[in-house]
Amino acid sequence: QVQLVESGGGLVQAGGSLRLSCAVSGSFFRINNMAWYRQAPGKQRELVAAIASGGSTDYADSVLGRFAISRDYAKDTAYLQMKNLKPEGTAVYLCWANVQKIMYGMTLNYWGQGTQVTVSS
Repeated sequence: QVQLVESGGGLVQAGGSLRLSCAVSGSFFRINNMAWYRQAPGKQRELVAAIASGGSTDYADSVLGRFAISRDYAKDTAYLQMKNLKPEGTAVYLCWANVQKIMYGMTLNYWGQGTQVTVSS
């Protein structure tokens, strides 16, 4: 079974920084794309940042220039460096990965449990 485990969330003041990690474990052939989403209370889940297997990245307009997504391919881990955090960034941040479990097999989407980020004003 494939598991995604996030870490690094917490309480931070507006203007502060946090670094989230998402470690993928289990039995699989390859991790394709990875991404970070967030969901605030009463709001829809939204894409924050994504990184393709080749390393290209994409960001929500609201975080462009402040957040950076990266991957450590050797550790099967993705990171989200967040700077200049704003109170509206308070949400549960969830990691997503598209994983190919066996060679020539189909790909599946997996989600982590999420990590809470709270930004105080």
